[in-house]
Amino acid sequence: MSDTRTQLHTGHEADAADKGAAPTGGAAAPAPSPAASAPVPAPSPAVAASPLDGADVAAFCEGCAIMLAAGIQTDEAVHMLADNMADTPLRRTCLAAYRELCAGRGLADAMRATGVFPAYALELTAIGERSGRLENVLRSLAVYYDEEARMFAKLRASIGYPASLLCVMSGILAFTVIGILPVFMGVYEQLAGGLAGGSFGAVQIALVVGWAALVLTLIVTACALAGAAAVRKPQGQQRILALLDRLPVTRDAMGRLALSRFASAASAYLASGADSNVAMREATAAVSHEGLRARLESALAAMTDPTRGLSFSQAVTEFGIFEPVYARMLAIGSRAGSIDGVLEQLSATFFDDATERLDRAIDAVEPALAALLTVSVGATLIAVMLPLVGMMGAIG
Repeated sequence: MSDTRTQLHTGHEADAADKGAAPTGGAAAPAPSPAASAPVPAPSPAVAASPLDGADVAAFCEGCAIMLAAGIQTDEAVHMLADNMADTPLRRTCLAAYRELCAGRGLADAMRATGVFPAYALELTAIGERSGRLENVLRSLAVYYDEEARMFAKLRASIGYPASLLCVMSGILAFTVIGILPVFMGVYEQLAGGLAGGSFGAVQIALVVGWAALVLTLIVTACALAGAAAVRKPQGQQRILALLDRLPVTRDAMGRLALSRFASAASAYLASGADSNVAMREATAAVSHEGLRARLESALAAMTDPTRGLSFSQAVTEFGIFEPVYARMLAIGSRAGSIDGVLEQLSATFFDDATERLDRAIDAVEPALAALLTVSVGATLIAVMLPLVGMMGAIG
């Protein structure tokens, strides 16, 4: 966990305990908020020029959830998060959000006004406010973005070391192809009268192997360096997620992650007593995965069609939203009156499955780059040894 989240736990959990006289579990307490009467901070010129990274989003969501569980009002909770914190992007974001909350906006609108929170965090926070389950939603967001931050840290470690070795190998290959092989070619030109065609062919093969290895290594090195740079920035992380959504090896994992988002949003609405049609519509709006969204829209149309009028569980089963075993669990939960609890459990299951699959894909990155590095070393040796073989053949 990042130092920011440690600071939130140690510095503000005690403050929340001091407010224990307030009722728990709600996003607002009946007692007047001390923060509401505090002077609103002056606008900061450096408020969040770039999106927050996953660790900061997780820290914000978890800190707010802890405060809300203690019965502290939303505006005071956000203000307390910025107390005793260094001048970081998270602190500037908290102060900017606090000013919006003091102006009468809800938490989701205040977060959106800062311009630094991911779209999914904004959508689910708005769902939490409308459904009255803001604390639960914030806790689920904290887990989601904490896991995302862990995944990117792991990816950064998997790419960084092989990328540095590939840079070194690129230099060696470039020196071999540009500096050493032309020397062999000059020697062969001086001995051209006594060379057999096969000996000269060995030099040509060495040049082809050397240049092919150099070009391939340079391309992979550029991709590895671009990935290592992108994974350090929130904007780059979003591009990596979009890329993972298109790659065959990670497409299924990203689909499971989208299913987890849908189940979490639908659970929040159904737990608040909302109609199943409303829950399906709002949860569909929170999904950005194109394939899943198309199926959800078809299921929603079947639910709202007067001639069909499918229930939530029937629509999910008919349009293949969940796998059959999970669809049966949902049908049983619907008959037992605990469909929201089943959806919450399925959301956790899909999320764990998605992170497991992504972990396996990330674990394969470093061995793949190491294998390419080994091939590059072998190509370098071949490019150097083939001319020697040709010269030995010519002398013999």
